[in-house]
Amino acid sequence: MTAKNKTIVAPSILAADIGNLAAEIEDVDKGGADWIHIDVMDGSFVPPITFGDNVVARARKASKLFLDVHLMIEKPERHFENFVKAGADRLTIHQETSPHLHRSLAHIRSLGASPGVCINPGTPVESILPVLEDAELVLIMTVNPGWGGQPFLPFCLEKIRKLRAEIERRSLKVLIEVDGGINRETASQCTEAGADVLVAGSFIFGQKDRTAAIKALREPA
Repeated sequence: MTAKNKTIVAPSILAADIGNLAAEIEDVDKGGADWIHIDVMDGSFVPPITFGDNVVARARKASKLFLDVHLMIEKPERHFENFVKAGADRLTIHQETSPHLHRSLAHIRSLGASPGVCINPGTPVESILPVLEDAELVLIMTVNPGWGGQPFLPFCLEKIRKLRAEIERRSLKVLIEVDGGINRETASQCTEAGADVLVAGSFIFGQKDRTAAIKALREPA
């Protein structure tokens, strides 16, 4: 899918009730979610420690939805095989932790998963342009990674516009994903700037009616 088609919504289980993970995933699945987003944090690259491949495996058993796994970890290449075996459909790695981006993205693809690359708010878009054709998705963080519920950083909108222009200039099919502070208003701003995929945790799992929350992200603010 591209920005010209339906916006992809990927609820982040970082904000879900982990004690009832299967039920939470089933709820957003029925509510119209396209993907499930799983944030893996190691306590090193980012302060918190969250999920491992065991949680990916649990999510895989709970749903047939596309599992979008975001590796916020040091030396992510050590763990590619385990996450793919657990059921990850995509592995997205950070430019900031992967000095051999081309090789790492090729490794992910060789394992049968979709490769993605992520940049933090302070990292310029230009840093990943050399590997743009090797990725199927670019994740632009719209908060500094680590915790859910942070406010959206508006200056990231220009990064989305710049990346969209480059993707179109090269006639690529790379998706642009955004994560951080996504609600109805910021979702609209991001899609207008050129984003295809919206990751939202608190905005979706913080509401009783997840169907309405997901629908709201696809509607103009």
